[in-house]
Amino acid sequence: MTVNDFSLSILQVAAAAADAKQAHDIVALDVSEALGITDAFLVASASNERLVNAVVDEIEEKLAERLELRPIRREGRSEGRWVLLDYGDVVIHIQHDEDRAFYALERLWRDSPVVALGLSDDAAGTSSEESAQASPTPAADDLP
Repeated sequence: MTVNDFSLSILQVAAAAADAKQAHDIVALDVSEALGITDAFLVASASNERLVNAVVDEIEEKLAERLELRPIRREGRSEGRWVLLDYGDVVIHIQHDEDRAFYALERLWRDSPVVALGLSDDAAGTSSEESAQASPTPAADDLP
């Protein structure tokens, strides 16, 4: 399996919306092989709770406007630390910088291919490969 065209459209619209609201480190992962219940994850960071919620609002607005989609489920909105938007084929994670570093979703799903979003390098931040080289992460076996 791989990310289908409709899921790719969701990812691209959501990533552009997140970028428009100053989200950073925007990464899409093809998790279709590992999960089977969803095609992809979109993960993005924001520096504070208000910005997390602004990014979420923009993503929901643009997906409704351009693709006529509403999330099946939304979690974490009231805290503004890690908001999950479930669109079925795509699950979007908008995380506060601290939560993103702590939970390290990219490390958890490191065997999943990265999906090209067509964002500029500045918008997407560094690639996961560059990030790994810049700040080596211990292997799962090395963690307490």
